[in-house]
Amino acid sequence: MRRVGVLPLRAWIALGVAGFWLLCAFAAPLLSPFDPLRSGSPLLLPLARDGMGMHLLGTDMLGRDILSRLIWGARPVLLWSVLATVCAYAVGIGGGMAAGYASGAADRLFSFLATVMQSFPVLILYLLIVMRLGASGFNIIVAVTFSTAPAIFRIVRALVAAERGKDYVLAAVMQGERPWRILLFDLLPNVAGPLLVDACLRLGYTAITIGLLGFLGLGLPPPTPDWGSMINEGRGMAIVFPHLILFPCLAISSLMLSLSVLADALGHRGDSTPLRRTNA
Repeated sequence: MRRVGVLPLRAWIALGVAGFWLLCAFAAPLLSPFDPLRSGSPLLLPLARDGMGMHLLGTDMLGRDILSRLIWGARPVLLWSVLATVCAYAVGIGGGMAAGYASGAADRLFSFLATVMQSFPVLILYLLIVMRLGASGFNIIVAVTFSTAPAIFRIVRALVAAERGKDYVLAAVMQGERPWRILLFDLLPNVAGPLLVDACLRLGYTAITIGLLGFLGLGLPPPTPDWGSMINEGRGMAIVFPHLILFPCLAISSLMLSLSVLADALGHRGDSTPLRRTNA
């Protein structure tokens, strides 16, 4: 059996931060003090009041409450980050398991395609896809999948290639099990640990990517609250009104840091003793 270690305190804190933003995404209508699109007095400092009430984090240049926009902004960031990461892993795991287990011509073909795709700078690939297809959540998924699936493919391929010659896989082959059953029920559970750690990291990277595209004006179309767009809108007045970009930057940084710490904790807990499926 796999020994499971206790998560350190920093991991629980990171889990709490990530859980907070997840709660904001699900309960935005309940947690948001104001409508994120409603305009009041512009450029109010934190804790200032106007006819709408107190604005804990101030307002932007259009008088919209920054706290409300941060809370609502967690929804598209987490939604599209998760969907994009899941799609990238679906493509990467499918190709990596097929190449790592079959080897031969299939391995060479998939590896060549992954090498070609990885030869493009990631940021340039993002920009080309989004600028060509337009700014939308679906196109963000396409961009992230094309740019990150090759790296996931290489990780999965290496893990499967290292496992395929072990006794439990050979026993399944001798029992006449079909390759797809061996891949799904024998190999995949035994390579899931490193993939879970990598998924936490890539989820954070994807959140930053969405913020970066929003900052460049290529993110989710307005008036959708978007952390990257909030930074882009406030950067011209950041010297006089630093709260315009400070709080969105803190939101992106806290989500990325929490996922990175959580991934580090998951990577160090327990041992790496592989799981075995009992073959009847």
